Amino acid sequence: MGRLSATSVKATKEPGRYGDGDGLYLVVTASGSKSWVCRVQKNGKRRDIGLGSIKKVPLALARERAVKTRMQVEVGIDPVSERRKEAGIPTFREAVSLVFAENKASWKNQKHRAQWLSTLERYAFPIIGDLSIAELEGHHARDVVAPIWSEKPETARRVRQRIGSVVDWAIGKGYRTLPLPLAAMDKSLPRIKAKPVHHAALPYANVPQFLAYLQDSDSIGRLALSVLILTATRSGEVRGATWDEIDFETALWTIPAERMKAGREHVIPLSPPTLALLRKAATYREARSPLVFPGQRGAKPLSDMTLTKICRDAKIEAVPHGFRSSFRDWVAEETTFDGDIAEMALAHAIGNKVEAAYRRGNLLEKRRVMMDAWGQYCV
Repeated sequence: MGRLSATSVKATKEPGRYGDGDGLYLVVTASGSKSWVCRVQKNGKRRDIGLGSIKKVPLALARERAVKTRMQVEVGIDPVSERRKEAGIPTFREAVSLVFAENKASWKNQKHRAQWLSTLERYAFPIIGDLSIAELEGHHARDVVAPIWSEKPETARRVRQRIGSVVDWAIGKGYRTLPLPLAAMDKSLPRIKAKPVHHAALPYANVPQFLAYLQDSDSIGRLALSVLILTATRSGEVRGATWDEIDFETALWTIPAERMKAGREHVIPLSPPTLALLRKAATYREARSPLVFPGQRGAKPLSDMTLTKICRDAKIEAVPHGFRSSFRDWVAEETTFDGDIAEMALAHAIGNKVEAAYRRGNLLEKRRVMMDAWGQYCV
């Protein structure tokens, strides 16, 4: 017989722990709530395992659960994990797999898709992978990002954000009710001064010489990089271009919203040098691929590394994305074109909301003049 009785459990009001024997305790908090805890010990490690509130678990059932818990621990079974499985609540590791499966099709960027999963596997799984998604707290997330917070701040930020996304998914699925206190967690970590990341850019004065170098020999990669320079677009936008986006008659390239970083359709006026390059690219056109710049497999676009390697082989201190800066510097230092027109050419949002309200048009004709001037400068 235990030391407690149903009557004493109900009558006890003073905060504290009241032992029933064999590791079973009634826990009364300062607020008056009462719950059961079973204290177990295995391999020199002591652990308290909750058995439920007295509102749902009477004394007799608490004793039964305590016996079952001790037996499970004795044979090497984790009672909490077993209970979680019975309730159908996934672990963090399982929740990540479910979130990834549900969202990977909508993530167009293959690099993002791969990194989303790999960063959690590397940094989060060893620490919180087997923890129930319902039991995950802010301090658990902090334990994950703290070791890399100062050394790899950008990676830590992404891991933190991805953990939060998985928790938000769990709330939507009904596995938990509260989000993680990420703002409070951030304040508990050392303050990191953000360092701006600049893509290495070629001075605009050297762009014509580099473009001439690209024309020295023909390849689909050199053509793609040349078009990237002349249109001031991003690597992914050029590599993913399809022939149905190009209108030779109107000299326009219309990139659909789903392929744009900002999620808005972008129309680019094509200068005469750019049109000439696209006509040359048409000689590489494959019937089985809609891509303007197909990769070696035809159905897939060029690799981003293809364009980067061309820059490296030319021994220039620049990356493909940096040519957008080359274009922007040329506009600012060598022309009288309005800065907002240049920003629209780069598919950037106008920062001033009032100004943006008066710039609802895409200023296509003014941008055409500017892109023609850039093309003429480059060649």
